[in-house]
Parts: sequence; C-alpha cells; structure tokens
Amino acid sequence: MVILIIIVVTVLIGAIFLTIIGLRNPTGSDDRILEARLEELSQSDEPLTLRKLELSQPFRDRVIFPVAQKFGELAIRFTPQNARQSIERKLELAGSSAKIDPTIILFLQFVGMVFFGGIVLFVFSIGSLDWPFGRKLLISLAFGLIGFYFPQLVLSSQISRRQKEIRKAMPDALDLLTICVEAGLGFDAAMAKVSEKWQTQLSMAFARVIQEVQLGKVRKEALRDMADRIGLSEMTSFVAAVIQSEQLGVSLSKVLRIQADQMRIRRRQLAEEEAHKAPIKMLIPMAGLIFPSLMIVLLTPAGLRLFKSALGGMFQ
Repeated sequence: MVILIIIVVTVLIGAIFLTIIGLRNPTGSDDRILEARLEELSQSDEPLTLRKLELSQPFRDRVIFPVAQKFGELAIRFTPQNARQSIERKLELAGSSAKIDPTIILFLQFVGMVFFGGIVLFVFSIGSLDWPFGRKLLISLAFGLIGFYFPQLVLSSQISRRQKEIRKAMPDALDLLTICVEAGLGFDAAMAKVSEKWQTQLSMAFARVIQEVQLGKVRKEALRDMADRIGLSEMTSFVAAVIQSEQLGVSLSKVLRIQADQMRIRRRQLAEEEAHKAPIKMLIPMAGLIFPSLMIVLLTPAGLRLFKSALGGMFQ
C-alpha cells in the first residue's frame, strides 16, 4: 500500500509538471518580460548581481524547466535519431521550434505515460473488479502508451490548426501584396506591410523572412525555408511562382494577382468540402443522442400498453 501511495504521489507531481510546462514555453524568448525585469532591477539602488538576476526569475524558470530539460536530455540519449528529427519537424510545422526544445516533448511523453498508466492502475487497485493482476497491468500499459503519444497528438492538432489559419489568411494577404507591389513597393516592403497589418501565423512567417533577408540570407532561400516551415502545398506553389517570376523577368504584380485568385478559389473549394462533410458529421450525434431519445419517448407508451394487454403474459 505504501508503494502504491508513492506511485500515486509521483504521478501527481508529474501531472503538475505536465500542466505547468504545457501552459508556458520554457525556452521561448519573451523580450518584453526580460526588458521589464531588467528595467526594474536597474531602477533599484542595490547593485545588480548575477545571483539577484537569477533569483528574480520565477520558480518554474529556475527549477522546474531545467529539471524537465535534464530528464529530456537523459531520455534523448536512448531515443533514435529519426524520432528526434520527427519531433523537431513537428515543432517546426507547429511554429514552436524556437520556443520548445525536443527534450521537453520527450519529457512530456514519459510524464504522460506515467500519468495515464498510474491513474488507471490506481483505479484498478481501489476498485472492486475481480480481475487478474496481469489483465489490470496490461490495460494500464495500454493507457500508458496512449499517454506517451498524447503530446504527439497535441502537436499534430497544433500543426493542423496553424496550417488551416495560414490557408485561410493567404488570399487576403496576397491581395495586400498585390496592391502594395502595384503601388510601387518592392516585394520585401510589401511583406513588411502584411506583417504590420495583421498578427497571424502568416504575417509572422513573412516577418521572419524579412529578418532572415536583412541578416544576409538570399530571398529565394528564405522563401523556400518559409514554405518548408509551413508545409502547405499552396505556400510551396506561391513561393515557386515568385521565384520563377524573378528568374524569368515576369511581372510580379501579375503573378501575385493570379496566385491570389487561385488561393481564393482554393479557399472556396475547401469551404464547400467542409459543407459537404457536415451532414455526415451530424449523423454521429443524431444516431448516438437524438434517435435513442426519440425511440424512448415514442415507444415507451406503446411498450406499457403492450405489457398491460393480453400479450403481456408472453413476456412474463
């Protein structure tokens, strides 16, 4: 019993780690918070030391996240290179490659495995099910496996949400790019206008391209890297069209207008596709919730009359 209590406490501590790490990115650079902390420390009369600067950080930044990273680094030694590259690729597609380290994802996977498996094993231990211990352990391991892949499912959901947002914002962004280029601005200045106009994933991607170009990267390479980070076929075709227009000397405004029209048609087609899927998705709640309720309401009076009739003796 004491061992079981220790396991449950360990699982709860892991769940707390999982919750805290999920709420805040550990390695993300928050310039505003850092500047505010430095300004607060610079205004104080006491001399600024490294120890005081470290103690000014929250407890989770000083203790929890470094511990999580250490456990993740320990786990990554036994992780195949392909699995690590897959996690890095998913973080890149989710737009969190600069905020979350792959070691944190590995740590979250092991915490999720212990959390899900430990909870199910604890429920079996306090329950009254007369099952063999091997069956209980097997079910707990199955739930632990689900908990192990739960962070991967969350990453996949973030990737889908980000790609959907970018796909939805592309026609309007390309319209603004077209207007800016036709007004006489260069392509880089037009992308800067898009990044200033909206605060979306697409505008952030354009802002990163501008920063990379300012740091010395060739623009076509920066655009191709942006397409790789987004992972959308629409963005890949857009980048290829822009690069070909520069290489062949085609008018960039015409290329952008054609791309904007195609993106708008694509967005309408996706909306129609989602509309056609709606009746099929509605069958699940209708078959599982509405139809049983209607059957109970409609057939209960008939069933009561049947039991009270002469045929009721057949069911007794």
